[in-house]
Amino acid sequence: MSKSRRSSNVSFPCRLEWRPSRWVGAMLWSLAMFAPLSLIASDLPRWLAWPMALLAGLHGMVVARRHARQPSHRLLIPAGAGDASCDGGCMHGLELDWRGPLAFLRWRDAAGATRRLSLWPDTLDAGMRRELRIAMQRREAASDGASMAG
Repeated sequence: MSKSRRSSNVSFPCRLEWRPSRWVGAMLWSLAMFAPLSLIASDLPRWLAWPMALLAGLHGMVVARRHARQPSHRLLIPAGAGDASCDGGCMHGLELDWRGPLAFLRWRDAAGATRRLSLWPDTLDAGMRRELRIAMQRREAASDGASMAG
């Protein structure tokens, strides 16, 4: 008895919720801690190294806190020619770049400003990475012009 497989022409959209990566946050906090130490250990004169170390530590803490307090975003990326959206706003010219397990999204919002998000392995599991990759491949295939035979 043969098993029949059902196939559907309907492609479900890729729904993601982006949130700040804890890994990036931990790295930013460690840089905030080690930057002052590296300035103090350098050959800078002490009268210059200590104030710069204080500024580097404060700046590092501000950057780490800013990263941790970023709001989460809901992304909807349809597989095909539909409009992708971020928090309900349109994502024009959506591009996806991969660097190993890291994914980088880039697009223009309604005002024309370039927006970017990085998706780290702690915020995007393997199944969601696969779903995102497939959705973007289908978007690229849908945007290619129709080929003519002959």
